[in-house]
Amino acid sequence: MANLSNAPVGSPADANQPARVFVGLKIATEIAGELAQLVRGLEPFSVRLIAPADIHLTLMPPWDETSIAEAIDRLRLVAKGFGPFVLTFQHVGYGPQPKRPRLLWAECVASDEMMALHAALLQAYGQRDERPFRPHVTLARIRGNGFVIARKHPIDQELSFAQRIESIELFQSPRPGGTGNQVLASVRLGGASQSVSIS
Repeated sequence: MANLSNAPVGSPADANQPARVFVGLKIATEIAGELAQLVRGLEPFSVRLIAPADIHLTLMPPWDETSIAEAIDRLRLVAKGFGPFVLTFQHVGYGPQPKRPRLLWAECVASDEMMALHAALLQAYGQRDERPFRPHVTLARIRGNGFVIARKHPIDQELSFAQRIESIELFQSPRPGGTGNQVLASVRLGGASQSVSIS
């Protein structure tokens, strides 16, 4: 079982502009590497593979944030109410609709802790998620005909990976033309957080 305890911490790309941010879980390096290997066969197709360093699980969809400091404070408040838990990866395949897939993803067990954390985050940030929450890690985004790609390169595999989750992260999405998500803050479940620079 992997344990991620010390994620990198950064600062917003431009403090004068709203940042596109989201809350998620950083996937341990060794697990991200193994997941990335499962989809290498898709390289010849019209897909965008997710770099191992960017593999994550989104707990709350992206939004435009003007106060990173306030967003981090809210993250701390939520984290205080939860302890560490285990994230279990159970299946890798095409989704969310098998006949019209847009993603190649690794689905995770929707544990009680995960669902409660998702709900608490939405409440803390005053947001709503119209879609049912299906915990997953995106490994590739399909640009071409997903049905044809899935037929030519079927991927349908059970997984047995597990990672102990001890922190939640505030990420900044790359700006147009950029690459890579940036970790703005990593807050330990239970309340403690790493020092954060937002200047």
